[in-house]
Amino acid sequence: MTSLDKKAPENGLDVNDKAPEFTLPDQDGKDVSLKALRGKYIVLYFYPRADTPGCTIEACEFRDTYKKIEKTGAVLLGISPDTSKAQKKFEEKFSLPFTLLADADREVCNQYGMIVEKNMYGKKVKGVARTTFIIGPDGKIKHVFRKVKPEGHAEEVLAYLKEGRGAA
Repeated sequence: MTSLDKKAPENGLDVNDKAPEFTLPDQDGKDVSLKALRGKYIVLYFYPRADTPGCTIEACEFRDTYKKIEKTGAVLLGISPDTSKAQKKFEEKFSLPFTLLADADREVCNQYGMIVEKNMYGKKVKGVARTTFIIGPDGKIKHVFRKVKPEGHAEEVLAYLKEGRGAA
């Protein structure tokens, strides 16, 4: 795990910020390092919890557009505060072809400013903000999709990768 001197700002990271480096285990328990992916576009999408309704919709839509995303040269990474074991079950249940990262201690979620107060059945709880970062080959954030709606999000990301990134 990596430690960062400072936490992300309250509203999270923004365009042109340097994406915090991290190393996390994937669904197979293998370490994945952001630094090792330098030189490529990275789609880093944060989701609250594996195998919950909204997260399943979002993951399945990314699964269905994965080949098109891959053709843009981008690397797709899903990240949530689940264990590698929970991520593996999620991957297998829905045949997800991309890497799922396990941030069980929420360290990376905190670095990116993704732990927010939510209203769950009238109770205030801390949870992960459904957000997607597009990280450029230089390690800087090129685009942020905030308050993501699971339906249609993968197509939104694909459209950005095809058209928007040249202007970033």
